[in-house]
Amino acid sequence: MAVGMGEWSETMDVTEETQKICDQVKDEVEKKTGENYGVYTAVKYCEIVDEQSFLFKVHDGGEDYIHLSVFRIPLLVHGAPDPKEILCGVEQHKTKDDPLVPFTN
Repeated sequence: MAVGMGEWSETMDVTEETQKICDQVKDEVEKKTGENYGVYTAVKYCEIVDEQSFLFKVHDGGEDYIHLSVFRIPLLVHGAPDPKEILCGVEQHKTKDDPLVPFTN
């Protein structure tokens, strides 16, 4: 299904590449939540491709999930050869069945 500019994609299974994006913000997530995640596995995501914005559902152990809002600054925009991920928000106490919906916090 084609996604128009500025529209969120449908929810998809995480790929190796999108797990790496989640991994890049793990330290920030732990600081923001005050938690130390032994389990931190992204399971679903959606994105706005043209804006490099992502929403992730991350399993953090047992029945617990967190949702992450992440912005990715493309290559060389910030003066470095690799993209830079910025954590925009975290929603805690989510379940496996909670839908990914845009949020800010």
